[in-house]
Amino acid sequence: MTINRHEVRVLAFQALFALSSNPEADIRAVCDELVAQLTSADEVVVPPYLYELVEGVITNQAQLDAEIEKYLNAKWSIARLNKTDLLILRLATYEMLFVEAIPAKVALNEALQLAKEFSDDKSRRFINGVLSNLLK
Repeated sequence: MTINRHEVRVLAFQALFALSSNPEADIRAVCDELVAQLTSADEVVVPPYLYELVEGVITNQAQLDAEIEKYLNAKWSIARLNKTDLLILRLATYEMLFVEAIPAKVALNEALQLAKEFSDDKSRRFINGVLSNLLK
């Protein structure tokens, strides 16, 4: 079974969500388990991009949060964001800043897809606003 880029982002989001609750967990083990749950194949092949995304977001979290915070209005802070929206923003911001092979507009559109799947319309508009300003 081939896992497409959108599915990799969904898995990365799920891994980051799990790791935010259990930061001591092994990143690769969490990713491997999520991929194993997705596929029924005997041999699980984890896309390297999944590890890159999860490890990249965790490694660069402080820089990503600082970048996101620049585009929040005065009423908001990183600490006030709900976990789902924050993880989607971190994932998209990581791709926009660190992954040259992915156009920034694609990262933004993928973030909106994740928000559509895991959040609500109000959050999707909020995420769109933050990332659109980052894109400029």
